[in-house]
Amino acid sequence: MFVTKYRRGVFNTEILNLCEQLMAQVCADFGATLAEFNGAQDHVHLLAAYPPKVALSHLVNSLKGGSSRQLRQDFAGRTNKAAKRGRFWSPSYFAGS
Repeated sequence: MFVTKYRRGVFNTEILNLCEQLMAQVCADFGATLAEFNGAQDHVHLLAAYPPKVALSHLVNSLKGGSSRQLRQDFAGRTNKAAKRGRFWSPSYFAGS
């Protein structure tokens, strides 16, 4: 689960669809699969299966970094209001196994 910075509501259906595509591509680059994805206005939930050789922190860093860059570029007017000091996602995340 990833939360936007300061829990600002920025997601709509179009942004969530792009975010899902971006995160599926990052997972594929790591040899992982994005099994499920959904979200609300201020957070997203992911269910990913990744190989044991991949460090979870590296996968999360790439998921958050890549999606942040692309979403802020494509939806500048909507996402930049929520991003404080150039950050889109909160630095924390929840991972359960």
